[in-house]
Amino acid sequence: MRKRNESVTVEHERAAAAPAPLDKGCSLRHSLRLPAATDVDAGMKRPLGRRYGLWFRLRKLIIWLLGVYIAIPFLVKLCPAIQAKLVFLNFVRVPYFIDLKRPQDQGLNHTCNYYLQPEEDVTIGVWHTVPAALWKNARGKDQLWFEDALGSSHPVILYLHGNAGTRGGDHRVELYKVLSSLGYHVVTFDYRGWGDSIGSPSERGMTYDALHVFDWIKARSGDNPVYIWGHSLGTGVATNLVRRLCERETPPDALILESPFTNIREEARSHPFSVASTQYFPGFDWFFLDPITTSGIKFANDENVKYISCSLLILHAEDDPVVPFHLGKKLYNIAATSRSFRDYKVQFVPFHTDLGYRHKYIYRSPELPRILREFLGKSEHEHHH
Repeated sequence: MRKRNESVTVEHERAAAAPAPLDKGCSLRHSLRLPAATDVDAGMKRPLGRRYGLWFRLRKLIIWLLGVYIAIPFLVKLCPAIQAKLVFLNFVRVPYFIDLKRPQDQGLNHTCNYYLQPEEDVTIGVWHTVPAALWKNARGKDQLWFEDALGSSHPVILYLHGNAGTRGGDHRVELYKVLSSLGYHVVTFDYRGWGDSIGSPSERGMTYDALHVFDWIKARSGDNPVYIWGHSLGTGVATNLVRRLCERETPPDALILESPFTNIREEARSHPFSVASTQYFPGFDWFFLDPITTSGIKFANDENVKYISCSLLILHAEDDPVVPFHLGKKLYNIAATSRSFRDYKVQFVPFHTDLGYRHKYIYRSPELPRILREFLGKSEHEHHH
């Protein structure tokens, strides 16, 4: 009896220790539960899914950027007007929210705002700043008084600004103040399509606007010297204008070019935005530079100076990031060896990098009054003799 009980006990313990029998589906019959295969797969898929989703988005972004990189050149090639807009940047109006009819808001209390009409359907806004000696007399005066003042014994500077912005740009206003303090009338304007001037921009139109304003000044200034000052893109307008004036034998008394280039094609190729593209984009000239020519935009300073016969002063900062210094120097070398300047003074004035004048701050130079006095004094002597 004892043996039977012992054997029953042993069998019972063995049965308890033995693994539970499996059913036909190879699953445990009791409540013991192993992790399901689907749970394991889901746990593994989560990080894989996140990595795959990130890679998919990154690949999508790369494809999109590559598409834009390829599409833009073809778009520019097919629509040359886009490149023209990028050259002129006349749609960029800075500073914003200024009333160009009120130059006094920019600290120019001795300035009058005019509107002239070079052609039918074209109206251009003009500012005339009188010399500092006439500031007090200019208070409250009308346009007729300002026009008559051009006949006073003070030289006149016609200032041709560069692309973007308006005649009310900060650095431009500061230059007007400097020139006014030195005893010059300063007449400046916005080309058609800039500021509040009406019309569509083009190289021909800009040049014609400048010619119209020059003739307007000469009709009122008598025998007073008239100088032309161009900055950046305005140097292209300036040389176009002066070449035309020389061809009709009515040259200005001197030409001043601040931050000039040789021609718009070389300037576009040398521009910081273009440098990377010229190095890494095949066919850059065909895609980006040829459309500029197709739009009729040349601004060929290097050709124009061969036909100019008046004194020439070039001002350029070595740290100019927009129009590289070497282009201004190259233009000077072309002019200095040109036969058209054999009887006139040609001068190049560099401004060292340490001064930090860059593209548009040469007006800050304490040497500028002396430079102008010496150069234009010589030009006035040539004019009167």
